[in-house]
Amino acid sequence: METIPLTKLELNTSGFIKEINCKGSIKRRLLDLGLVPNTKIVPVLKSVTGDPIAYEVRNIILAIRKQDADKIMINVQKAIAE
Repeated sequence: METIPLTKLELNTSGFIKEINCKGSIKRRLLDLGLVPNTKIVPVLKSVTGDPIAYEVRNIILAIRKQDADKIMINVQKAIAE
């Protein structure tokens, strides 16, 4: 598995939350919204400017600012080259 920031996850590609590297009220808010370790997350839509990005988490859609998404680390399965 490879670990990348959430902002590097391509649209419609799933990953699993590894950790949230921010502090204070932002981290608490993200955890309250269901962004906890081992939760599946999928980027589904980018705004015209690329910020924010909409993600599907636990059957809901959340818009997360790039500055916050950069602090969320994701585990992704690397494709095996044939």
